[in-house]
Amino acid sequence: MKAILKSGKRKRAIARATLKEGNGAVRVNNILIDNYNPKIARLKIKEPIILAGDIAKKVNVNIKVIGGGYNSQAEAARLALARTFAEYNKKLEEVFLKYDRTLLVADVRRKEKHKPGRHGKARAKRQKSYR
Repeated sequence: MKAILKSGKRKRAIARATLKEGNGAVRVNNILIDNYNPKIARLKIKEPIILAGDIAKKVNVNIKVIGGGYNSQAEAARLALARTFAEYNKKLEEVFLKYDRTLLVADVRRKEKHKPGRHGKARAKRQKSYR
């Protein structure tokens, strides 16, 4: 079987997942998923694995994540992982979409750019001193 390569993005975080046949090991930045911290990020990444069931036990997935915070990295890894599973087994695509659409469809919201003369915030205007 050829390796399946998929990516996921969330804010500034980018995750690249590689799926190969194996024994069910999932690694994020070369750390086994069961040892990944913080726990809330680990649980978020495990969602596609739980939904995949026995299919997840037949493959090894290696995920490399860069950029962003721990939460954005977890969501990017979750997206990349779900996409690789959906590519591996087409029946999972329907399961993922029924559970949560963001497992396969990226959240395109980004941080708003800062504008000049706005006192450091993207939208805050200078306060008037009269009135």
